[in-house]
Amino acid sequence: AAGRLPSLASQFLRRQQVLQLYRKILRAIREVPAEQDRRYLKDWAREEFKRNKDATEEDAIRMMITQGNMQLQELQRALKLAKS
Repeated sequence: AAGRLPSLASQFLRRQQVLQLYRKILRAIREVPAEQDRRYLKDWAREEFKRNKDATEEDAIRMMITQGNMQLQELQRALKLAKS
C-alpha cells in the first residue's frame, strides 16, 4: 500500500527516531574542540532538521534518518581521530 499514510504508531516511532538522532548529533557536536566549528555544525544540524520537518513520505524519512546516522558516524570517527 504505497502512498498510504503511516499509522499513528509508526509516525510516533519515526518521530522518536528522528529526535534521538538529533540529540545524538548535538551530543557529538559538543565534543568538537573549536567553538567556531561547533557553532557552524549546530546551525547546520538545526537547519537540516528544520528543512525536513514537514516530510511525510515514509521512504524519504527513512532515507534521511539513514543519511543522518551516516553523518553522525562520520563526525564521531573524525572526533576519535582528532583525539588520538
